[in-house]
Order: sequence, then C-alpha cells, then structure tokens
Amino acid sequence: MKRLGNPLISISAPLLILLAITGFFHREGKDKIQVIPAFLVSSGLVVTGTVRRFRRRRMLLLEIKKDMNDQNF
Repeated sequence: MKRLGNPLISISAPLLILLAITGFFHREGKDKIQVIPAFLVSSGLVVTGTVRRFRRRRMLLLEIKKDMNDQNF
C-alpha cells in the first residue's frame, strides 16, 4: 500500500467543505454567496479524486485479468 506523503493535503478538501458549510450557516443574506466557490472547488477535488481512484483500480484489475489470461494460454 502506498504511504501518503502529507496527510494534511489529503484531508484539506473535506475540511474546506466543512468550513464552507459552517460559513454558509453563519452568514446572512447575500454574504452566503461568498462561500459557494470554496464549496464547489473542494467538492470538485473530492469528486475528481474519487473518479481518478476508481479508474486506476479498474485499469489495474483489467491488467491483472489480462495477465492471468496470458498465463493460462
């Protein structure tokens, strides 16, 4: 298993989402709009990381299956 280089970086996007939600509930009126960019950017980072991890695992599984088929013949 690959060791994380800096755990603070990996937890920063979820913490930014939490900060944006907290800021949204503590602001009133038009000031609530100011937290939307932070929420969108951090959500995008989380989704991108999830999709990237899913694709990498799928490609690894396909390579393992391909290698196993090559060994059987």
